[in-house]
Amino acid sequence: MKLFNYLKGDKVIWAIMFLLSLLSILVVYSAVVTLAHKFKQGNSEYYLFKHFLLIAVGFGIAYVFHKLKYTVFSKVAQIGFIVCIPLLVYTLLKGVSAGDASRWIEIPGLKLTFQSSDLAKLMLIIYVARILTIKAKILVDFKSVFKHLLIPIGVICALILPANFSTAAILFFNCLLLMFLGGIHIKIILKILGICILVGSLFFTLVWFVPNSIPGGRGSTWKARIENFSSGDTKSNYQSEQAKIAIATGGIIGKGPGNSTQRAFLPQASSDFIYAIIIEEYGLLIAFVILFLYMILLYRGIKILRDNDKPFGGFVAIGLSFSLVFQALVNMAVAVNLFPVTGQPLPLISMGGTSIWFTMITLGIILSISKSVEDKTEEKLEIV
Repeated sequence: MKLFNYLKGDKVIWAIMFLLSLLSILVVYSAVVTLAHKFKQGNSEYYLFKHFLLIAVGFGIAYVFHKLKYTVFSKVAQIGFIVCIPLLVYTLLKGVSAGDASRWIEIPGLKLTFQSSDLAKLMLIIYVARILTIKAKILVDFKSVFKHLLIPIGVICALILPANFSTAAILFFNCLLLMFLGGIHIKIILKILGICILVGSLFFTLVWFVPNSIPGGRGSTWKARIENFSSGDTKSNYQSEQAKIAIATGGIIGKGPGNSTQRAFLPQASSDFIYAIIIEEYGLLIAFVILFLYMILLYRGIKILRDNDKPFGGFVAIGLSFSLVFQALVNMAVAVNLFPVTGQPLPLISMGGTSIWFTMITLGIILSISKSVEDKTEEKLEIV
């Protein structure tokens, strides 16, 4: 295709983006039928056009980012990391609420909202990759790792946690993986894990026995989700039960595009539980193909790290790739009732707003790094 001549970087990643986005348009158009009847007098085309526009703009954003030299993101992360701290605090105090959580910041005059955690996640991963690159020689003991890595990681994750526990947990695990790949000694990694298990146990005990001690009532929400998931009660697990019905009735080849029945019963059919709708309409075969595409995306990130002699670029590529794929796996696990409901969208497929753009920014950065693999110039990062 001549189109690919204008696209630089890993062509496989571009192909995955196009395939998943195309499927997204088809599935979202089907899944929003109930939503359209509820809010737009049955006008499903409104959501279709909006979603298509978001994806189209997203590809434009990815194209712009993939044309940039990836080392510029090192400088951006220094500023972005600091900016994210007040943004996350503002989100907790004044953010737009969804359910019991304040996760969104509204952009005045544009009628757009974005999750500050999306920006923080992106900035933190790049920031950690930068520190692992420029301070590799001094990150040899727990004290230096704590000072240069654990404090910034802990601050960002702690600010995300009250509004979005799953995002904070995924981000922390992601950073831990980056530290391991960045050469941090395994004894230090194990020590961090031990501390996390201890702190996590104390936190879980607090949530379980004194849920109201968590700001914003999130403790009660987390406890209820765990209780509902472990109890298996049909009434308490309404969404999960409807998702299981969708999966069971979809079978191997599915009911066909647009023939979902459970979209009328799943409140989050076009976002959190879209994977269940995909299985219902397109079958398990297509569901496994989607899983395989995400695994290929992760492999391409690993390949960039393996083939790239520039450590910062390699760390960013694998960190961002893993972030997207792990989020996808969590979404799928929720849809098939392996995990409690987390609120994680399926990257490139779930209907969303600015979250689609942050995904495209992430992929644009990965593509920018991938096109530098054959560039033999030395990687130079500004050391501050």
